[in-house]
Amino acid sequence: MIPRALLPVLLVLAGGTALAADAPARPAVPVTVGKVVKRDLQTYLEGLGTVQAYNTVTIRPQVDGQLVRLAVKEGQTVHAGDLLFQIDPRPYQAVYDQAAAKKAQDQAQLANARLDLERYTKLADKNYIAHQQLDATQAQVNQLEAAVKGDQAAIDAAKVTLDYCSIRSPIEGRVGIRTIDVGNVVHAADAAGLVVITQLQPIHLVFSLAEDNLQNILKAERASPPPVAAISRDGTKHLDDGMLDVVDNQVDQTTGMVRLRATLPNKSNLLWPGQFVNARLSLDRLASVLTIPVEAIQRGTEGRSVFVVKADGTVEQRPIQIGAVSEGVAVVTKGLADGDIVVTSGQYRLESGSKVEIRGTPVTNG
Repeated sequence: MIPRALLPVLLVLAGGTALAADAPARPAVPVTVGKVVKRDLQTYLEGLGTVQAYNTVTIRPQVDGQLVRLAVKEGQTVHAGDLLFQIDPRPYQAVYDQAAAKKAQDQAQLANARLDLERYTKLADKNYIAHQQLDATQAQVNQLEAAVKGDQAAIDAAKVTLDYCSIRSPIEGRVGIRTIDVGNVVHAADAAGLVVITQLQPIHLVFSLAEDNLQNILKAERASPPPVAAISRDGTKHLDDGMLDVVDNQVDQTTGMVRLRATLPNKSNLLWPGQFVNARLSLDRLASVLTIPVEAIQRGTEGRSVFVVKADGTVEQRPIQIGAVSEGVAVVTKGLADGDIVVTSGQYRLESGSKVEIRGTPVTNG
């Protein structure tokens, strides 16, 4: 016979046992999954880049004068040697004409002095004149020859100055917004330029990558210049392809980054100086490596891991080691086998042994 004092306790224990027996099983966690795939993988590095003009020239006057003509339109593409501005050439034309006239005058005197020298030479041979007069005539010829050379130099200098009145483009490029209008007087000492011309084809892309990648970059560069692609900031548009041509000679100690520069043809003019784009530098192509979607990787205090879906519909949290990360997938070097199914979303509700319900089709990342 059960003592009355124990009856309440026994009733509570019996009720608890009945509730435990009737408790429903934990529902399956909905997840999406991806498959471990063996494939060839092109590895690359990405960094934020700035587009820079291949050449930039600020056009400044080299002589003083009134601006009398604008020969191009803003935004126009010009070639090297094309006329941009015209400064009033009349004062400089006059200087050139004076130098040319002075040369003609000295040439006439030189011609006469040479005739005298020729005559005096014949007379001196017969002792009809003093040799002193012959020497004086020879000195006069030498003096006039030097004067003619000086006149030619003055003509050349005047011609250079006169040519400066026609301001021409030194490069092929696009004309920017001018800073001065026709009719104004410009000076060679003016600090501000008349207009800026930028060369857009080809064009430079300057970007930075972490110094940890430096040795891989230099290794790839030694083999051949690595390809570089320009991608829009949102990653949706492929803008252009070019080649890496410069790795900077030092690492920025404050950021731990190294600067690189690529040259791209920019035939479609999709790249513009000052524009921010993503630079994608291609490195090695890995053959037959195991890959998983990067979304599957969990990071914890003990390293990286993934949830592997087993045949019975439960998951196992498994530690892994990864290598290169590229194209949204990671190379798995340890912990997984070809064909394994890993969870790519919904992991925060999982633990080893959890039942899962797979939604959608497994991502193959192939």
